Amino acid sequence: MLSRVRSAVAHLVSSGGVPPPNPKPPDLPNTTSVPPALPETPKSLPARAGTGTGTGTGTGSGAPAKTVDTRASFSRPTFLQLSPGGLRRAEDQAGRAVQSPPDTGRRLPWSTGYAEVINAGKSRHNEDQACCEVVYVEGRRSASGTPKESSQGQGLCFYYWGLFDGHAGGGAADMASRLLHRHIREQLKDLVEILQDPCPPPLCLSSSPGASNPSHLVGPQSCWSSQKEVTHESLVVGAIENAFQLMDEQMARERRGHQVEGGCCALVVLYLLGKLYVANAGDSRAIVVRNGEIIPMSREFTPETERQRLQLLGFLKPELLGSEFTHLEFPRRVQPKELGQKMLYRDQNMTGWAYKKIEVEDLRFPLVCGEGKKARVMATIGVTRGLGDHNLKVCSSTLPIKPFLSCFPEVQVYDLTQYEHCPDDVLVLGTDGLWDVTSDHEVAATVDKVLSAYEPNDSSRYTAVAQALVLGARGTPRDRGWRLPNNKLGSGDDISVFVIPLGGPGSYS
Repeated sequence: MLSRVRSAVAHLVSSGGVPPPNPKPPDLPNTTSVPPALPETPKSLPARAGTGTGTGTGTGSGAPAKTVDTRASFSRPTFLQLSPGGLRRAEDQAGRAVQSPPDTGRRLPWSTGYAEVINAGKSRHNEDQACCEVVYVEGRRSASGTPKESSQGQGLCFYYWGLFDGHAGGGAADMASRLLHRHIREQLKDLVEILQDPCPPPLCLSSSPGASNPSHLVGPQSCWSSQKEVTHESLVVGAIENAFQLMDEQMARERRGHQVEGGCCALVVLYLLGKLYVANAGDSRAIVVRNGEIIPMSREFTPETERQRLQLLGFLKPELLGSEFTHLEFPRRVQPKELGQKMLYRDQNMTGWAYKKIEVEDLRFPLVCGEGKKARVMATIGVTRGLGDHNLKVCSSTLPIKPFLSCFPEVQVYDLTQYEHCPDDVLVLGTDGLWDVTSDHEVAATVDKVLSAYEPNDSSRYTAVAQALVLGARGTPRDRGWRLPNNKLGSGDDISVFVIPLGGPGSYS
C-alpha cells in the first residue's frame, strides 16, 4: 500500500518535480543561531527580474538582476529555481504542471513543503506569489547611529512564510511578496530588547538621545497610576498589523511608477520566540493538522463575513455610496413596482431580518449583494481585506471601492511550546484555489495519507503533501474541463500551498 501511494504521487507530479528521495530531518529553528543581517527596508520597489520575485530563503535581500517591464513579464518565486524552459511549463495553462522547489539538497526552512499550479485560463498569468525567508532583526540604532546594546547581547531571528493571491493583475502580490517581511522587520526593531526581557513591556519608550539600555525605558507607573496589561505577544501582533498598513501605503505611493496593478489577499506566518503568528487579510486560509485534530488558524474576509462592518461605514459616510448604492441589504434587488410595500431587509445593526416600507432610496443597488463565492462589494470585488486596489472603481462609475477595503489582517497566535508535536503535525497554508474545492477534513485526510507513506525523518514528505493537495484541488483534464474524482469541477484558479512541519528534532526555545 505504501509503495502504491508513493508511486501514485510521483507519477502525478512528475512534470512538477518528484519528491526528493534523500531523507533529512526537519530543520526546526533554534533562535540562538543568528543569520546574517538583512539590508535596510527599501524606500521603493526593487527592479523586477523576469524569472523570480526576489523571494526565497537566506538573508531576504532578493535583489533581481535587471529591470523588466512589469506589464510584460511573468515571474515566479525564486526558490522554485525555474529555468526558462521551466518557466514556460509553469505558464502553460493547458498542461497545468505542478511546480515545487527542486531537489538541490538545500531545502526551505523547517523542510517546508511548497507546490503551486497556474489557473485554467482565469487570467493570463499566475497571479499568486509566495515568499519564504529567515529574517534577522537588530535593535533600532541610537541617535549617534550605532546599534543599541541589547541586554541579551543579540538581535532576534524570525521565520517567515507568505502567500499572496493577486487579482486584477499580479503587481500588488509581487510587491508584497518582496517587501512585506521587511516592513515587519522594521516594526520589530523597537521591540528587540523588550521581547527578550521577561518583564512586562514599558508603557513609554524613552525619547532621550543616546539611550542604549533598558534602564532608559520609562516604567509603567511613571505615566499612569493604572494601565491595561500588555503582553509581548500583543506587541508582535501590533507590529504585524502596522507592517500591513505601511505596505499598503507604499503601494498607494508607488502604484504608478512601478506598475503596481490590482490588489492581493495576504496570508502570512511568523515564527518568533516559540510562537506562530498567522496573519490573514483576504480569503486565503490556514489550518493546523495535529494528531488528527483540525485547528483553524484564520477565517475568510468576504462581503458576507464583513457585511455589518461594510454597512456601518456606508451608513456613517453615505457620500461613499454616491447616488448609486444603499447600505441596506434586501433578499433581492428591489423593483420600482414594490414602492410602498413592506419587504424584508437588514441594516448594519442586525443579524436577523425585519420588514420595512420600501422608499425611493431603496431602489439603489445594495452595497453588499450576492452570496457565497458570488458575493460582491459594490457589485465589483469578492474580498474585503487585502493590500492594494487603490485604483479600483465601480464599473462605469468614478466611485472608489478602496474605502470599504481594509488592509489590516486578523492575527491568530499558536504557541508551539504548549504541545508536544510529532513529525506528522503540520500547518497548511493555501490560497482560495485550494479551499474553494477542498474541505478542512479532506486536507487533513490527504496529510495523513501522504505522510504515512514516508518515513518520519524523510524531509521530502512535506513537499509530497503540498503537491498532493494541489493536484487534488486541480483535478484532471477531461472533455468538460478539469474534474475531480467525483466529476465535480476542479479549481480553475491559481493554487498555492505551503505545508509547514511543526514537530521533530530541534528546539522551539
